[in-house]
Amino acid sequence: MTPRRQPSPAMRAVLDRLAQKDRGLADPTTLEPQAGRALAALTNIRWNEDLPPVAESRTLMHAGLPARLVVPEGDTGRDAILHVHGGGWAFCSAATHEGAARRIANATGARVLTVEYRLAPEHPYPHGLEDVLSAWAARDTDLRWSIAGDSAGANLALAAMLRLIEEGGTLPAQALLFYGVYGADFSSPSYELYADGPGLTRAKMQRYWNWYAARELRDRPAVSPLAASDAALAALPPLYLNAAGLDPLCSDTERLAARLRALGRNDPFDLFEGVVHGFMQMGLALPEARDAFQRAGAVFRKRAG
Repeated sequence: MTPRRQPSPAMRAVLDRLAQKDRGLADPTTLEPQAGRALAALTNIRWNEDLPPVAESRTLMHAGLPARLVVPEGDTGRDAILHVHGGGWAFCSAATHEGAARRIANATGARVLTVEYRLAPEHPYPHGLEDVLSAWAARDTDLRWSIAGDSAGANLALAAMLRLIEEGGTLPAQALLFYGVYGADFSSPSYELYADGPGLTRAKMQRYWNWYAARELRDRPAVSPLAASDAALAALPPLYLNAAGLDPLCSDTERLAARLRALGRNDPFDLFEGVVHGFMQMGLALPEARDAFQRAGAVFRKRAG
Protein backbone atom coordinates (compact mmCIF):
# COMPACT_ATOMS: atom_id res chain seq x y z
CA MET A 1 0.00 0.00 0.00
CA THR A 2 1.16 3.55 -0.70
CA PRO A 3 2.64 5.04 2.47
CA ARG A 4 0.73 7.76 4.23
CA ARG A 5 2.07 11.18 3.26
CA GLN A 6 2.88 13.93 5.75
CA PRO A 7 1.74 17.57 5.65
CA SER A 8 4.11 20.09 4.15
CA PRO A 9 5.68 22.52 6.65
CA ALA A 10 3.26 25.29 5.65
CA MET A 11 0.28 22.92 5.81
CA ARG A 12 1.38 21.66 9.22
CA ALA A 13 1.57 25.23 10.52
CA VAL A 14 -1.96 25.93 9.26
CA LEU A 15 -3.31 22.70 10.75
CA ASP A 16 -1.73 23.44 14.11
CA ARG A 17 -3.19 26.95 14.12
CA LEU A 18 -6.65 25.69 13.19
CA ALA A 19 -6.50 23.03 15.90
CA GLN A 20 -6.00 25.80 18.44
CA LYS A 21 -8.63 28.16 17.04
CA ASP A 22 -11.28 25.49 16.47
CA ARG A 23 -10.83 23.59 19.70
CA GLY A 24 -14.22 22.66 21.07
CA LEU A 25 -16.14 23.34 17.85
CA ALA A 26 -18.52 20.64 16.65
CA ASP A 27 -18.21 18.79 13.36
CA PRO A 28 -20.72 20.69 11.16
CA THR A 29 -21.89 17.46 9.50
CA THR A 30 -23.14 16.16 12.87
CA LEU A 31 -25.35 19.22 13.43
CA GLU A 32 -28.78 20.12 12.14
CA PRO A 33 -28.16 21.47 8.60
CA GLN A 34 -28.83 25.14 9.33
CA ALA A 35 -26.56 25.05 12.37
CA GLY A 36 -23.90 23.25 10.36
CA ARG A 37 -24.11 25.90 7.65
CA ALA A 38 -23.74 28.69 10.18
CA LEU A 39 -20.67 27.03 11.66
CA ALA A 40 -19.15 26.38 8.22
CA ALA A 41 -19.72 30.04 7.30
CA LEU A 42 -18.10 31.16 10.54
CA THR A 43 -14.99 29.04 10.07
CA ASN A 44 -14.64 30.22 6.45
CA ILE A 45 -14.60 33.91 7.39
CA ARG A 46 -10.88 33.71 8.14
CA TRP A 47 -10.14 32.76 4.53
CA ASN A 48 -12.04 35.78 3.19
CA GLU A 49 -10.14 38.54 4.92
CA ASP A 50 -7.70 40.84 3.08
CA LEU A 51 -9.33 39.82 -0.20
CA PRO A 52 -7.28 40.18 -3.40
CA PRO A 53 -8.21 43.39 -5.24
CA VAL A 54 -10.45 43.12 -8.30
CA ALA A 55 -12.12 45.65 -10.56
CA GLU A 56 -15.61 44.77 -9.31
CA SER A 57 -17.41 42.40 -6.97
CA ARG A 58 -21.19 42.59 -6.61
CA THR A 59 -24.16 40.46 -5.69
CA LEU A 60 -27.00 39.85 -8.14
CA MET A 61 -29.67 37.37 -9.09
CA HIS A 62 -28.93 34.96 -11.93
CA ALA A 63 -31.50 32.45 -13.19
CA GLY A 64 -33.45 33.19 -10.01
CA LEU A 65 -30.46 32.24 -7.85
CA PRO A 66 -28.39 34.47 -5.55
CA ALA A 67 -24.99 34.98 -7.15
CA ARG A 68 -21.86 37.07 -6.98
CA LEU A 69 -19.98 38.44 -9.96
CA VAL A 70 -16.25 39.14 -9.74
CA VAL A 71 -14.57 41.11 -12.52
CA PRO A 72 -10.76 41.08 -12.53
CA GLU A 73 -8.62 44.10 -13.20
CA GLY A 74 -7.78 44.17 -16.89
CA ASP A 75 -10.93 42.23 -17.82
CA THR A 76 -11.22 41.96 -21.61
CA GLY A 77 -14.96 41.33 -21.55
CA ARG A 78 -14.49 38.15 -23.55
CA ASP A 79 -14.22 35.24 -21.08
CA ALA A 80 -16.39 34.28 -18.12
CA ILE A 81 -16.45 31.33 -15.73
CA LEU A 82 -19.49 29.84 -14.01
CA HIS A 83 -18.09 28.94 -10.58
CA VAL A 84 -19.76 26.19 -8.54
CA HIS A 85 -18.72 26.33 -4.90
CA GLY A 86 -17.96 23.27 -2.77
CA GLY A 87 -19.24 22.35 0.67
CA GLY A 88 -20.44 18.75 0.50
CA TRP A 89 -23.55 19.76 -1.49
CA ALA A 90 -24.85 21.05 1.87
CA PHE A 91 -22.73 23.98 3.07
CA CYS A 92 -21.03 27.17 1.87
CA SER A 93 -22.02 29.96 -0.50
CA ALA A 94 -20.72 32.69 -2.77
CA ALA A 95 -19.61 34.52 0.38
CA THR A 96 -17.53 31.63 1.76
CA HIS A 97 -15.86 31.29 -1.65
CA GLU A 98 -15.36 34.99 -2.38
CA GLY A 99 -11.59 34.73 -1.93
CA ALA A 100 -11.44 31.69 -4.23
CA ALA A 101 -13.55 33.42 -6.87
CA ARG A 102 -11.28 36.47 -6.81
CA ARG A 103 -8.16 34.35 -7.12
CA ILE A 104 -9.67 32.42 -10.03
CA ALA A 105 -10.61 35.69 -11.74
CA ASN A 106 -7.17 37.21 -11.29
CA ALA A 107 -5.37 34.02 -12.34
CA THR A 108 -7.47 33.45 -15.47
CA GLY A 109 -8.27 37.02 -16.47
CA ALA A 110 -11.93 36.00 -16.77
CA ARG A 111 -14.93 37.33 -14.87
CA VAL A 112 -16.28 34.77 -12.40
CA LEU A 113 -19.93 34.21 -11.54
CA THR A 114 -20.53 32.14 -8.38
CA VAL A 115 -24.09 30.83 -8.06
CA GLU A 116 -25.81 29.63 -4.90
CA TYR A 117 -27.58 26.39 -5.77
CA ARG A 118 -30.10 24.68 -3.50
CA LEU A 119 -28.43 22.68 -0.76
CA ALA A 120 -28.92 19.19 0.66
CA PRO A 121 -30.40 17.58 2.66
CA GLU A 122 -33.49 19.78 2.18
CA HIS A 123 -32.79 19.74 -1.57
CA PRO A 124 -30.98 16.51 -2.48
CA TYR A 125 -30.07 15.37 -5.98
CA PRO A 126 -31.06 16.50 -8.56
CA HIS A 127 -31.93 19.99 -7.24
CA GLY A 128 -28.42 21.39 -7.00
CA LEU A 129 -27.52 20.02 -10.42
CA GLU A 130 -30.69 21.47 -11.93
CA ASP A 131 -29.76 24.88 -10.53
CA VAL A 132 -26.29 24.69 -12.06
CA LEU A 133 -27.82 23.78 -15.42
CA SER A 134 -30.31 26.65 -15.10
CA ALA A 135 -27.46 29.04 -14.36
CA TRP A 136 -25.60 27.75 -17.40
CA ALA A 137 -28.67 28.18 -19.62
CA ALA A 138 -29.09 31.79 -18.45
CA ARG A 139 -25.51 32.84 -19.26
CA ASP A 140 -24.76 35.87 -21.44
CA THR A 141 -23.95 34.25 -24.77
CA ASP A 142 -21.96 37.28 -25.90
CA LEU A 143 -19.20 35.93 -23.64
CA ARG A 144 -17.14 32.77 -23.99
CA TRP A 145 -18.07 30.70 -20.92
CA SER A 146 -16.14 28.06 -19.04
CA ILE A 147 -16.97 26.32 -15.77
CA ALA A 148 -15.09 25.71 -12.51
CA GLY A 149 -15.78 23.98 -9.23
CA ASP A 150 -14.13 22.63 -6.10
CA SER A 151 -15.02 19.44 -4.22
CA ALA A 152 -18.81 18.94 -4.46
CA GLY A 153 -18.82 21.93 -6.80
CA ALA A 154 -16.46 20.05 -9.11
CA ASN A 155 -18.88 17.12 -8.96
CA LEU A 156 -21.76 19.37 -9.99
CA ALA A 157 -19.73 21.07 -12.72
CA LEU A 158 -18.68 17.75 -14.25
CA ALA A 159 -22.17 16.28 -13.87
CA ALA A 160 -23.61 19.34 -15.61
CA MET A 161 -21.27 18.83 -18.56
CA LEU A 162 -22.24 15.16 -18.80
CA ARG A 163 -25.91 16.16 -18.85
CA LEU A 164 -25.23 18.74 -21.57
CA ILE A 165 -23.51 16.05 -23.64
CA GLU A 166 -26.46 13.71 -23.13
CA GLU A 167 -28.96 16.40 -24.11
CA GLY A 168 -26.97 17.94 -26.99
CA GLY A 169 -26.45 21.25 -25.20
CA THR A 170 -23.68 23.80 -25.60
CA LEU A 171 -20.64 22.84 -23.55
CA PRO A 172 -18.26 25.14 -21.71
CA ALA A 173 -15.12 26.14 -23.57
CA GLN A 174 -13.07 24.49 -20.81
CA ALA A 175 -13.36 23.43 -17.18
CA LEU A 176 -11.24 23.84 -14.04
CA LEU A 177 -12.00 21.08 -11.52
CA PHE A 178 -10.36 21.20 -8.11
CA TYR A 179 -10.14 18.13 -5.79
CA GLY A 180 -13.55 16.87 -6.87
CA VAL A 181 -15.78 14.12 -5.53
CA TYR A 182 -16.51 11.88 -8.51
CA GLY A 183 -17.69 8.64 -6.93
CA ALA A 184 -18.82 7.01 -3.70
CA ASP A 185 -16.17 4.30 -3.29
CA PHE A 186 -15.26 4.65 0.38
CA SER A 187 -12.66 1.88 0.10
CA SER A 188 -10.45 3.63 -2.47
CA PRO A 189 -6.72 3.89 -1.64
CA SER A 190 -6.99 7.49 -0.49
CA TYR A 191 -10.09 6.81 1.61
CA GLU A 192 -8.16 4.02 3.32
CA LEU A 193 -5.08 6.19 3.91
CA TYR A 194 -6.88 9.33 5.09
CA ALA A 195 -10.10 7.93 6.55
CA ASP A 196 -9.47 9.99 9.69
CA GLY A 197 -8.06 13.09 8.02
CA PRO A 198 -6.34 15.42 8.57
CA GLY A 199 -9.23 17.67 7.59
CA LEU A 200 -11.89 15.86 5.62
CA THR A 201 -12.66 12.33 6.83
CA ARG A 202 -14.45 9.29 5.44
CA ALA A 203 -17.22 9.69 8.04
CA LYS A 204 -17.85 13.29 6.98
CA MET A 205 -18.01 12.30 3.31
CA GLN A 206 -20.42 9.47 4.10
CA ARG A 207 -22.71 11.94 5.87
CA TYR A 208 -22.49 14.35 2.95
CA TRP A 209 -23.37 11.55 0.53
CA ASN A 210 -26.28 10.42 2.69
CA TRP A 211 -27.64 13.96 2.58
CA TYR A 212 -27.16 14.34 -1.17
CA ALA A 213 -28.09 11.07 -2.86
CA ALA A 214 -29.65 7.77 -1.87
CA ARG A 215 -27.49 4.70 -2.42
CA GLU A 216 -29.60 3.48 -5.34
CA LEU A 217 -28.83 6.72 -7.22
CA ARG A 218 -25.07 6.69 -6.80
CA ASP A 219 -24.29 4.67 -9.93
CA ARG A 220 -25.72 7.40 -12.16
CA PRO A 221 -23.13 9.53 -14.01
CA ALA A 222 -25.00 12.68 -12.98
CA VAL A 223 -24.34 11.71 -9.35
CA SER A 224 -21.01 9.84 -9.67
CA PRO A 225 -19.26 11.08 -12.82
CA LEU A 226 -16.78 8.19 -12.71
CA ALA A 227 -19.74 6.04 -13.80
CA ALA A 228 -19.89 7.90 -17.13
CA SER A 229 -19.22 6.01 -20.34
CA ASP A 230 -15.95 6.38 -22.23
CA ALA A 231 -17.87 8.10 -25.03
CA ALA A 232 -19.24 10.72 -22.64
CA LEU A 233 -15.84 11.37 -21.07
CA ALA A 234 -14.25 11.64 -24.50
CA ALA A 235 -16.81 14.30 -25.47
CA LEU A 236 -15.97 16.61 -22.55
CA PRO A 237 -14.31 19.95 -23.26
CA PRO A 238 -10.67 20.42 -22.21
CA LEU A 239 -10.31 19.94 -18.46
CA TYR A 240 -7.80 21.00 -15.84
CA LEU A 241 -7.72 18.72 -12.78
CA ASN A 242 -5.99 18.93 -9.46
CA ALA A 243 -6.05 16.95 -6.22
CA ALA A 244 -4.76 17.26 -2.68
CA GLY A 245 -2.32 14.58 -1.55
CA LEU A 246 -3.74 14.24 1.99
CA ASP A 247 -7.35 13.92 0.90
CA PRO A 248 -9.77 10.97 1.08
CA LEU A 249 -10.98 12.13 -2.35
CA CYS A 250 -7.55 12.04 -4.01
CA SER A 251 -8.20 8.67 -5.66
CA ASP A 252 -11.35 10.06 -7.28
CA THR A 253 -9.32 12.53 -9.33
CA GLU A 254 -6.52 10.04 -9.97
CA ARG A 255 -9.07 7.58 -11.37
CA LEU A 256 -10.70 10.25 -13.52
CA ALA A 257 -7.33 11.39 -14.85
CA ALA A 258 -6.35 7.79 -15.66
CA ARG A 259 -9.57 7.21 -17.60
CA LEU A 260 -9.09 10.40 -19.56
CA ARG A 261 -5.50 9.45 -20.43
CA ALA A 262 -6.64 6.01 -21.56
CA LEU A 263 -8.98 7.76 -24.00
CA GLY A 264 -6.04 9.62 -25.53
CA ARG A 265 -6.89 12.94 -23.94
CA ASN A 266 -4.25 15.34 -22.62
CA ASP A 267 -5.98 17.03 -19.69
CA PRO A 268 -3.42 18.48 -17.24
CA PHE A 269 -3.52 17.02 -13.73
CA ASP A 270 -1.62 18.51 -10.79
CA LEU A 271 -1.29 16.54 -7.56
CA PHE A 272 -0.38 18.85 -4.68
CA GLU A 273 1.44 16.70 -2.16
CA GLY A 274 1.33 17.50 1.52
CA VAL A 275 -1.95 19.44 1.59
CA VAL A 276 -5.46 18.62 2.75
CA HIS A 277 -8.84 18.75 1.06
CA GLY A 278 -10.03 22.31 0.55
CA PHE A 279 -6.51 23.73 0.60
CA MET A 280 -7.29 26.31 -2.08
CA GLN A 281 -9.58 28.06 0.39
CA MET A 282 -6.43 28.80 2.41
CA GLY A 283 -4.83 31.22 -0.04
CA LEU A 284 -4.09 33.75 2.68
CA ALA A 285 -1.80 31.34 4.53
CA LEU A 286 -0.77 28.54 2.21
CA PRO A 287 1.78 28.89 -0.64
CA GLU A 288 0.48 25.69 -2.26
CA ALA A 289 -2.96 27.29 -2.57
CA ARG A 290 -1.59 30.35 -4.33
CA ASP A 291 0.44 28.10 -6.63
CA ALA A 292 -2.67 26.05 -7.44
CA PHE A 293 -4.58 29.10 -8.64
CA GLN A 294 -1.65 30.23 -10.74
CA ARG A 295 -1.24 26.82 -12.38
CA ALA A 296 -4.93 26.61 -13.22
CA GLY A 297 -4.88 30.18 -14.50
CA ALA A 298 -1.90 29.50 -16.75
CA VAL A 299 -3.66 26.53 -18.35
CA PHE A 300 -6.83 28.59 -18.79
CA ARG A 301 -5.03 31.55 -20.37
CA LYS A 302 -3.08 29.33 -22.77
CA ARG A 303 -6.26 27.69 -24.00
CA ALA A 304 -8.19 30.95 -24.18
CA GLY A 305 -5.50 32.53 -26.30
